[in-house]
Amino acid sequence: MIEPTRRLTVLSGPAGVGKSSVVAALREIVPAVWVSVSATTRPRRPGEVEGESYFFVSAEEFEEMAARGELLERATYAGNLYGTPRGPVDARLVAGIPVLLEIEIQGARQVRALDPDALLVFLAPPSWEELERRLRGRGTEDPAVIERRLAQAKVELAAEGEFDTVIVNTSIAEAAQQLAALIT
Repeated sequence: MIEPTRRLTVLSGPAGVGKSSVVAALREIVPAVWVSVSATTRPRRPGEVEGESYFFVSAEEFEEMAARGELLERATYAGNLYGTPRGPVDARLVAGIPVLLEIEIQGARQVRALDPDALLVFLAPPSWEELERRLRGRGTEDPAVIERRLAQAKVELAAEGEFDTVIVNTSIAEAAQQLAALIT
């Protein structure tokens, strides 16, 4: 079993780049890494599980969490709110357990401001065409949402230089191995 050495790692990149798939593969390689579960106001997709995929909350609940200081970071993406509950992250870090945040670029910037020592990893698509194919191929969102996500992806791809390192996701297994090497 590979043992992690870094305490806080952030994985970010545009929608459809394969962040969730890479994280799932990473868990097989480095099971000791705790992956945070974000809160979101977006509707649940088929197969998603409350408390595992996300904490699905109303916009009012989300804003109350933010007002109470319960979110480490927060972002608005494609018209929905996303944020990382602070308590579980802080508890793992205090216990010495390495933490991985799979979050939006806005949130990654907030984490950088709070913890300059965090490792920020950008997951990039092999090409724009491949990213578009992946987003359209999901079949989980209507065309207007996909168009918003594609427009946002162009902005996010320009942020690549703000990250400590970039992994190009040509293969989920290879990207997970590269991420594991960075964490360990």
